[in-house]
Amino acid sequence: MLQVYGIKNCNTVKKALDWLTENQKDYVFHDYKKEPASLAKLEEWEKEVSWESLVNKKGTTWKKLSTEEQAAVQDAATANQVLLSNNSMIKRPLIESPNGILLGFNEDEYQTKL
Repeated sequence: MLQVYGIKNCNTVKKALDWLTENQKDYVFHDYKKEPASLAKLEEWEKEVSWESLVNKKGTTWKKLSTEEQAAVQDAATANQVLLSNNSMIKRPLIESPNGILLGFNEDEYQTKL
Protein backbone atom coordinates (compact mmCIF):
# COMPACT_ATOMS: atom_id res chain seq x y z
CA MET A 1 0.00 0.00 0.00
CA LEU A 2 1.32 3.43 -0.94
CA GLN A 3 1.86 6.02 1.78
CA VAL A 4 1.16 9.54 0.54
CA TYR A 5 2.22 12.60 2.55
CA GLY A 6 1.10 16.15 1.92
CA ILE A 7 -1.53 18.78 2.55
CA LYS A 8 -5.10 18.16 1.36
CA ASN A 9 -5.62 21.64 -0.13
CA CYS A 10 -2.37 21.62 -2.17
CA ASN A 11 -3.14 21.54 -5.91
CA THR A 12 -0.21 19.23 -6.65
CA VAL A 13 -1.36 16.81 -3.96
CA LYS A 14 -4.90 16.93 -5.38
CA LYS A 15 -3.56 16.02 -8.85
CA ALA A 16 -1.58 13.14 -7.41
CA LEU A 17 -4.49 11.78 -5.37
CA ASP A 18 -6.81 12.06 -8.39
CA TRP A 19 -4.26 10.17 -10.51
CA LEU A 20 -3.87 7.45 -7.87
CA THR A 21 -7.66 7.05 -7.59
CA GLU A 22 -8.19 7.02 -11.37
CA ASN A 23 -5.46 4.40 -11.75
CA GLN A 24 -6.85 2.27 -8.90
CA LYS A 25 -3.77 2.53 -6.71
CA ASP A 26 -4.41 1.84 -3.04
CA TYR A 27 -2.96 4.45 -0.73
CA VAL A 28 -3.12 5.92 2.75
CA PHE A 29 -2.99 9.71 2.92
CA HIS A 30 -1.10 11.44 5.73
CA ASP A 31 -2.03 15.11 6.09
CA TYR A 32 0.82 17.14 7.61
CA LYS A 33 -1.77 19.43 9.22
CA LYS A 34 -3.21 16.54 11.23
CA GLU A 35 -0.20 14.24 11.40
CA PRO A 36 3.08 16.20 11.30
CA ALA A 37 6.20 14.48 10.02
CA SER A 38 8.61 13.39 12.74
CA LEU A 39 12.38 13.68 12.83
CA ALA A 40 12.56 9.89 12.52
CA LYS A 41 10.44 10.01 9.36
CA LEU A 42 12.57 12.79 7.83
CA GLU A 43 15.72 10.82 8.56
CA GLU A 44 14.14 7.69 7.05
CA TRP A 45 13.30 9.57 3.85
CA GLU A 46 16.80 11.06 3.73
CA LYS A 47 18.24 7.56 3.40
CA GLU A 48 16.61 7.47 -0.06
CA VAL A 49 16.43 11.11 -1.19
CA SER A 50 18.62 14.07 -0.34
CA TRP A 51 17.58 16.57 2.29
CA GLU A 52 17.90 19.22 -0.44
CA SER A 53 15.16 17.56 -2.48
CA LEU A 54 12.83 17.46 0.54
CA VAL A 55 12.98 21.24 1.01
CA ASN A 56 10.45 22.95 -1.25
CA LYS A 57 12.20 26.22 -2.03
CA LYS A 58 9.54 27.22 -4.57
CA GLY A 59 6.71 27.39 -2.06
CA THR A 60 5.42 30.36 -0.13
CA THR A 61 6.49 28.93 3.24
CA TRP A 62 10.16 28.96 2.18
CA LYS A 63 9.80 32.42 0.67
CA LYS A 64 8.37 33.74 3.95
CA LEU A 65 11.57 32.81 5.78
CA SER A 66 14.08 35.59 6.25
CA THR A 67 17.26 35.56 4.17
CA GLU A 68 19.14 34.61 7.34
CA GLU A 69 16.80 31.69 8.06
CA GLN A 70 17.14 30.44 4.49
CA ALA A 71 20.94 30.78 4.61
CA ALA A 72 21.06 28.78 7.86
CA VAL A 73 19.76 25.67 6.04
CA GLN A 74 23.13 24.14 5.23
CA ASP A 75 22.81 20.43 5.99
CA ALA A 76 20.33 17.72 6.93
CA ALA A 77 20.30 18.72 10.61
CA THR A 78 19.45 22.38 9.96
CA ALA A 79 17.01 21.47 7.18
CA ASN A 80 15.23 19.00 9.45
CA GLN A 81 14.75 21.61 12.16
CA VAL A 82 13.13 23.98 9.64
CA LEU A 83 11.01 21.18 8.14
CA LEU A 84 9.82 20.02 11.56
CA SER A 85 8.58 23.50 12.42
CA ASN A 86 7.21 24.05 8.89
CA ASN A 87 5.91 20.72 7.54
CA SER A 88 4.29 22.59 4.65
CA MET A 89 7.82 23.22 3.38
CA ILE A 90 8.34 19.51 2.66
CA LYS A 91 8.14 18.82 -1.07
CA ARG A 92 4.74 17.34 -1.79
CA PRO A 93 3.31 15.00 -2.34
CA LEU A 94 5.86 12.58 -1.00
CA ILE A 95 4.95 8.99 -1.85
CA GLU A 96 6.51 5.96 -0.23
CA SER A 97 6.24 3.10 -2.71
CA PRO A 98 7.86 -0.33 -3.09
CA ASN A 99 10.00 1.29 -5.82
CA GLY A 100 11.25 4.07 -3.57
CA ILE A 101 10.21 7.60 -2.74
CA LEU A 102 8.57 9.85 -5.31
CA LEU A 103 8.45 13.61 -4.82
CA GLY A 104 5.94 15.91 -6.50
CA PHE A 105 3.58 14.92 -9.27
CA ASN A 106 5.00 13.51 -12.49
CA GLU A 107 2.54 11.37 -14.41
CA ASP A 108 5.24 9.57 -16.43
CA GLU A 109 7.15 8.70 -13.27
CA TYR A 110 3.94 7.52 -11.59
CA GLN A 111 3.12 5.26 -14.55
CA THR A 112 6.51 3.57 -14.46
CA LYS A 113 7.09 3.37 -10.70
CA LEU A 114 3.63 2.89 -9.14
